[in-house]
Amino acid sequence: MKFAKGHGTENDFIIVEDYAAERPLAPERVALLCDRRAGIGADGLLRVVRAGALLQAGEVSALAPGIAEDDWFMDYRNADGSVAEMCGNGTRVFAHWLRSHGLVSSDAFTVGTRAGAKPVVVESWDANDAVVSVEMGEAKVTGVSTASMAGERFAGLGVDMGNPHLAAVVPGLTPRRLGELSFVQPDYDADFFPAGVNVEVLTPLEEGQVHMRVFERGVGETRSCGTGTVAAARAALADGGFGTGSVTVNVPGGQVQVDIFDGGSRLTGPSKIVAEGQTSL
Repeated sequence: MKFAKGHGTENDFIIVEDYAAERPLAPERVALLCDRRAGIGADGLLRVVRAGALLQAGEVSALAPGIAEDDWFMDYRNADGSVAEMCGNGTRVFAHWLRSHGLVSSDAFTVGTRAGAKPVVVESWDANDAVVSVEMGEAKVTGVSTASMAGERFAGLGVDMGNPHLAAVVPGLTPRRLGELSFVQPDYDADFFPAGVNVEVLTPLEEGQVHMRVFERGVGETRSCGTGTVAAARAALADGGFGTGSVTVNVPGGQVQVDIFDGGSRLTGPSKIVAEGQTSL
């Protein structure tokens, strides 16, 4: 099987092409491919497939409004093989791959996901590097909840980005102290988050910036999480008394820009394609 490897702010992905949805990937195979010792290694896998083919194969029951059958669909899997609804960093890498390999002819197009249609703009690109903006949809606050990691308890906002988040702004938290926290499998309210949750811990908003770490559902701690940065920006703005605004989110893997506006959000950041090859896995 041919594959490629890419990352968005060091949130890394295996890319495989299956335009006609003829080669579904079992969860066990995805987990092996993403294994950092026995496989290629990645936080997740991006399967490049036509939306209509995925529908006809019965892998999705319907296409969300705004997704045409001939649109490209990002069939995203977590590192443990589980299906995930959406991945913001993955969408940037996916869009970069489509544009740089001639699978789309315009810089602006729609990517289909299980969380709906995601309009993207590839603002600059070559074979290896790109900057991509993704319309992420509304960052919906679902309430307040808590999570615990390594004996520390974090209170935050539940944010629905098509996938579930708990974004916790910690008063007085510094970037240095954030880096010292132990990030392990969190304990959380399973009634509030019945499908699991991605947990973001972040510093308060200061001069338009926050620092964030994330524990991703089905993966573990990652260097970045696109939907998580949007959830974090939503929580940081709310903590500062703002409903909308722009936030620069610093993550261990780099920096992205998040714009929160009435009814929607936008994520802008880099993508890198670092390798192409073949695997016998």
